[in-house]
Amino acid sequence: MTKRTATFIGFIAVLLWALLALFTVGAREIPALQLNAVCFAIGGTIGVIWTTASKRWHELKSVPLSIYAFGTVGLFGYHFLYFSALKAAPPAEAGLIAYLWPLLIVLFSGLLPGETLRPLHLVGAGLSFVGAALIVAKGASFSGGHMTGYLLASACALTWSSYSVISRRLGSVSSMVVTVYCLATAVLSLIAHLALEETVWPSSQTGWLSMIALGLGPVGAAFYVWDIGVKRGNIQLLGTASYAAPLLSTLVLVGAGIAEPRATLILSAVLITAGAGLAAFASRQTGS
Repeated sequence: MTKRTATFIGFIAVLLWALLALFTVGAREIPALQLNAVCFAIGGTIGVIWTTASKRWHELKSVPLSIYAFGTVGLFGYHFLYFSALKAAPPAEAGLIAYLWPLLIVLFSGLLPGETLRPLHLVGAGLSFVGAALIVAKGASFSGGHMTGYLLASACALTWSSYSVISRRLGSVSSMVVTVYCLATAVLSLIAHLALEETVWPSSQTGWLSMIALGLGPVGAAFYVWDIGVKRGNIQLLGTASYAAPLLSTLVLVGAGIAEPRATLILSAVLITAGAGLAAFASRQTGS
């Protein structure tokens, strides 16, 4: 697999995450951790089917438990911190802070062996962050009274960026390990749900279909293709391009008639595209 192909595969995750808001709206009556448990169970099932069909279970036997623990902490930790942040702080502010993870991926990638972090990578990631902020942070007004939520959101961003960058160091480990990550995350989410939430199942066909779609795509297949991308693709370009997710997500909601179109969408699109273009140019300069 070439680096370009792996980068493209990784970007499929961004496209799938663009559907996250739409399906989450459809499944909004389901408590967050319960939804997490069901979706990751579906995501884990995808991995079981994939691993069985390709007869690659042997690739998982030699993987150290420490790697399985790392991946589980990454997936479960990110989602648990994100949901906790949304409860402790207004969604706009918490979402903006949590969405620092693509910028942190670009920054942390400079610590990886064989990777060159150029100024244009940072400029591109910064431009794309501003573009995403125009959408994510609508109506944001930071207040000292929500400091706990801001810290949780910061930990959320740090968790996912660290997970993605450290995964790069595990390039020799099969992406099939995501199967175990998902199943373990489903179990932990179920335990947390039973301890902290009341169980509520969808009351409509839309709710059931949205929940299943989440597990198949944004909270399922997305983690497998993202693993391939960050391990074998251009991680700086993937980090910067990830800022397209909130823009595409908003456009999907507008297309579905759930959100109103806003003039800032055009500016956001220009900034995110320009940022990704700069990151791609910088990568081409380094030959990566």
